Formats: sequence, C-alpha cells, structure tokens
Amino acid sequence: MRWAAALVVFLFHMKNFRYFDDGGQTFVKWAFAPGAVGVTFFFVLSGFVLAWSARPGDKVVSFWRRRLARIYPVHVVTTLLALALAFTVLPVLKPTGGYREVAANFLLLNAWTNDWWHGVNTVSWSLVCEAFFYACFPALYAVLRRLGPKALTVLVTLCILTVMVLPVVNRSLDTGVVPYAFPLARFPEFVIGVAVARLVQLGRWRGPGLEGSLAVALIGYFMAPLISEAYAATTVLGFTLLIAAGAVADIKGLPSMWRGRRMVKLGEWSFAFYMIHVLVLQGMRLIVGDAPKLDPIPALGVTALSFAVALAGAALLYQLVELPGRRLLLGRKRTARGA
Repeated sequence: MRWAAALVVFLFHMKNFRYFDDGGQTFVKWAFAPGAVGVTFFFVLSGFVLAWSARPGDKVVSFWRRRLARIYPVHVVTTLLALALAFTVLPVLKPTGGYREVAANFLLLNAWTNDWWHGVNTVSWSLVCEAFFYACFPALYAVLRRLGPKALTVLVTLCILTVMVLPVVNRSLDTGVVPYAFPLARFPEFVIGVAVARLVQLGRWRGPGLEGSLAVALIGYFMAPLISEAYAATTVLGFTLLIAAGAVADIKGLPSMWRGRRMVKLGEWSFAFYMIHVLVLQGMRLIVGDAPKLDPIPALGVTALSFAVALAGAALLYQLVELPGRRLLLGRKRTARGA
C-alpha cells in the first residue's frame, strides 16, 4: 500500500512539471491533481504500523534509535544530492534561507517554519512531521493502549472530524500557518492510525472489506479538488478504512492484491522512491526544459523515463544506503533481531 501512495505522489508532482500539452494536461490534472493526499496515507499507515509492532518493555531510546535508522540515511543522502544539484546544474533548487535552512533540513526541523517547509529536497517536510510523530509515539501509545474499544472509537471519530475541519478553521482564523506541512496539524492523522491499530488488535474493528474501503478511498480522492485546501478532508476516512481492511484481510488470510511478491518489493523501495522522485523530475528539466507541453506520445515517454530513473534510483538507495545505514546505526545483531 505504501507503494501505491508513493506512486500517486509521483504522478502529482509529474503533473506540476507540465510534460503534456493542454489537452493531455486536462486529463492529467483531473487524474492526478489530488495526488498530494498520498502523504495522508503515509501518516495514518505510520501510526498503524508503529502501534501494531509495539512490544511491552520496549525502551524509548531504542525505539527512537530504530526510527532514526529507518529514515535518516536516505534523508541525508538525498539532501546532499539536492544541494549538489542546486549548486551546479539546477540553481533553482538553492535554499533561500541559506545555511540556516540547510541546517534545519538536516535536523528535520524545517517544516516548523513557513518559509522553509518546501526547501532543499521538496518532500522532506513530511519527514519533519514523521520525526515529530516518532518523538510523541511512546507517550501517546502508553495512553492509547489503556483505552477500551469505545474510547478508541470516539478518539478516531474526533480525529477524523478534526482533519476535516482544520483547513477551514485555519483559514477563518488566518493563523499564518501552512497546515498542509505543519507537524501539529498533521498529528491527528497519525493518532488515527495508532487508535485503529489498537481496535484491530482487540478484534473490535468494524468496517467494510477491501473492495468497499477502496471505493470510499477513491471517491474521497476525486472529491479532494472540490474542497479548497482539503489536503486530507475527503480522503482520511477512506484511507483509514482501507488500511484497517488490509490488516484484517492479512489476519484472516483473505485475498488481497497488496500481498504479491512484487508489490511487497515495491513497498520496500517506496520510501527511497518518495525521497528521490522530485529530484529526478527536476533533473529532467535539463533534458526537456521547463513546462515543455509535449504531444501525448512524447509526454508519455518523458513520464516513463522519469519514472524508470526514479525507480532505479530508489532500488539503489534501498540497497546501498537504506539497508547499510540501518545496519550501521543499529548494529548487525540488533538488525537481525528486529527482522
């Protein structure tokens, strides 16, 4: 499922580079303009997976160390790659905030500042949110694992409603915050994942199966452009249902399109793919220029080439950076035990 979400985000960013002429762009915009909602899926799934894999007696520092080992090696390498491109062939990528913005990016703090949230490697703002979620998880889980099914259901409902109304409230109050990238604003999505995981673990989750959940998610996806600033308002319910339905299908051994060997491998590459894909799209500007607006066949070729390069880069990052970096930060014995 992570792979599907990462692919949707790739197609969303591809749309922004205007490979297609006006006719093709009309379809591309309709199909992929809502693609930024894929990040909502990541946040809910992150909470679900962390709660599902939590074990009694796990030390807080050990947990944080494992999370750091999971995301930081790829983050460092892709940030260095973004800076190398910025100061050589793609000056458009140069950080406007100078060394302070670069330092904030390396430290996973840049999304806390409106001016820097989109800086250096465009997608790294979501890692700032994840880092905040990881920092909060031990305390959050200590509370939520003591709640019963009714309290967990109420919490999920309240969080979904919060996600739905937050953009409207933020606009009305004119807070000056960009809620799409602000860690506190995205925190309810993570809480939803943790609470739903507990409901599934307790055998008290009541929701539709994979087909029905996917239908709700797709309806929410295509509704997203109809509501201003609805970065998650129309999709959070469907994504929550889909993640829970996937877990229930795995537990019961029901058929699932997400369990195939290739899908699992793509899921393993999905984080690296997400972290490198915008840099690949930026690099393609050196070949096709800015907003080339090509005929459909050449535009499809450029899209396919961008995808292939990003996927190959993701495979290399996974094998040469993510896995070795994890072993380096955790040690071989810890990595083997974790696996």
